[in-house]
Formats: sequence, C-alpha cells, structure tokens
Amino acid sequence: MNVGVTNEKDGGDAAKDTVARLADRAEITDLLSRHGRWLDDKRFDDVRSVFTANAVVVVGSGEVQGADRVAELAARSHGPFARTHHLTTNPLVEVDGDRAVLGAQQIAVFCREGEAPEFTVGEEYRMEAVRTPEGWRLSRVEGDRLWRLDHAPGGEGQR
Repeated sequence: MNVGVTNEKDGGDAAKDTVARLADRAEITDLLSRHGRWLDDKRFDDVRSVFTANAVVVVGSGEVQGADRVAELAARSHGPFARTHHLTTNPLVEVDGDRAVLGAQQIAVFCREGEAPEFTVGEEYRMEAVRTPEGWRLSRVEGDRLWRLDHAPGGEGQR
C-alpha cells in the first residue's frame, strides 16, 4: 500500500472524498465535545453554537423544540449546580451529505457549591446533526439515562 498515492484514473476523487468524510467526522466529534463544554461552562446564551434554531431535545428533564427552549431546559436542569462535568465517549458517526446520525455515551457529574459530587449519571445519546453555513449543528438529541449513582454523605448510594 502506498500511503498518499491517489488513483490517477479517477483524478484523486476517492482520496478527496475520504479526506472530506474524515473532516466531517472530526468536526462532528468536536461538536459532541462542544455540547458537553456548553453545558459545563453554562454558556446557555450561546446555544446556536451547538444547536440549530429548530432543534428538538428529548431527555429525562424534558422535551423541547427550538434553540431558546433548549437553552431554557439546559439552564433549568444544570443551572442550580455550581459545577457539572460531562464526559462524552464512544462516538459513532454516520455522515450522509449534509446530515449525520450520531450515537454517544455520556457520564455527567453534578456538584453543588463547595461540595463533593452530589450524583453521577450514565446516559446513552442518539443525535442528528446538519451542516449549516456556520458549521455542523445538532438538530435532534434524544437521551436515555442508563444509571444514576448518588453520592450520599458518609457513603455512596445507588438509585
């Protein structure tokens, strides 16, 4: 195998397609990271850097449509906590032109001011993203909580 050598018959289109697909996958994986950071940094006013204007979100804390409603839901469910820490892992990305379907797992830790973590959750996400003039944005997010670990004072409890 000759790395970096293109097939001259097709004018290098196969290599260009591969590079474009890899670039899309990298941008979408970055979008997943931006989603977690958006929540952790409480940048709810910056919702359109992550979501489309008409995005749909269906999670345990509610179901909403529209970027402003997404921001309100995030602020309501994350705002009372001094710190959150979202770790998004195992992304699976399927790109089809200007649309993509994603799957990911997430572990999120929630802490009150000056306290150890209150609880940690493990979630499974199914998402859709679209290419916009500003880059890839989430158009649909569905999440299922798989487990929750409550960090009770003096010990740990599960729920």
